[in-house]
Amino acid sequence: MNARTDAALLQNNHMSYHLNNSHLDALEEETIFILREVAAAFERPALLFSGGKDSLVMLKCAEKAFGTKASGGGIPYPLLMIDTGHNFPEVTDFRDFRAQELGAELIVRSVEDSMARGTVRLAHPGESRNVHQSVTLLEAIEEFRFDALIGGARRDEEKARAKERIFSHRDSFGQWQPKAQRPELWTLFNTRLQPGEHFRVFPISNWTELDVWQYIDREQIGLPSIYYTHKRQVVDKKGLLMPVTELTPPREGDVVETRDVRFRTVGDITCTAPVESTAATPAEIVIETLAADVSERGATRMDDKTSDASMEKRKKDGYF
Repeated sequence: MNARTDAALLQNNHMSYHLNNSHLDALEEETIFILREVAAAFERPALLFSGGKDSLVMLKCAEKAFGTKASGGGIPYPLLMIDTGHNFPEVTDFRDFRAQELGAELIVRSVEDSMARGTVRLAHPGESRNVHQSVTLLEAIEEFRFDALIGGARRDEEKARAKERIFSHRDSFGQWQPKAQRPELWTLFNTRLQPGEHFRVFPISNWTELDVWQYIDREQIGLPSIYYTHKRQVVDKKGLLMPVTELTPPREGDVVETRDVRFRTVGDITCTAPVESTAATPAEIVIETLAADVSERGATRMDDKTSDASMEKRKKDGYF
């Protein structure tokens, strides 16, 4: 029995049970505490905001933590987006809409600008720009002298992220040292920095994909449309449904199919695959997620499949 069949069975029986989401209150409280801790402990923090579901959940928690400009408050740090130039337009459009709706400062820095400066050089024109975001990110940190970047990474996504601290120290080269992490006992965080160093902070580290979707459902958080079922042309490549786009055209011999799909995670078009799905609401996605046996990155991200340690290597080089 596959995950899709399991989800169908759960869907058919969904009226016979109620999924408890009371634990979301504790997760939300922890996230709000960390967001406020960052505001108190650092001089120039920023919140990494891609317009994806995890960053939108963080933004909702930040809105609860600090209020909005309309209510006399407001998020006390800017939103930062590193744009590869190959992002899904549905996501970047929603990013701009949400930032404007909150009245938040949005800073966008592009990998294409790094390419123009010569700090990023592609091996060939078709190479994915995803890994090169690290260079642009480090340049943005230097430009704005950020001392903390708040990200939406979660420990359940990937094994390198599973062993990272909530307050993750980066050295003066922007690198992560897995064997030199600081202890985090009783939610006491060591935020001391030397000149040139910074922190990456992950307030939703302890959330799972299921928690995220339950929270989206409970709080009625708006998302880009591609997170829900839609028809799309895809090519099945060893179990990954690669979308057919101008950047990822079919190759000779590829069989192009139109399927009902949705994206579990969104990133660079060249390395992000959708999954087959008919889920049109957060509640339906919660049911599908209950039956899933592969993490969202494992099921959809080609950039994590280059080697067993691909994520850890990228994080050591400055990746999110």
